[in-house]
Amino acid sequence: MKKLVYVFGFISLFLISNGVLFKIMHWPSASIQLCTGVVILNFGYLPFYFYKKYKTQP
Repeated sequence: MKKLVYVFGFISLFLISNGVLFKIMHWPSASIQLCTGVVILNFGYLPFYFYKKYKTQP
């Protein structure tokens, strides 16, 4: 579970940072990368992160 959270976080932040770089350089597929990164962040990383945080509370 912990590894899955890290993988989702890495993939989403990689896509978002690449999308920003592509947007600055006016290269194609920048919007697709940004949207995909934000979707993975919101629906992949954050739910697993908050679930893990909820389970580890005393």
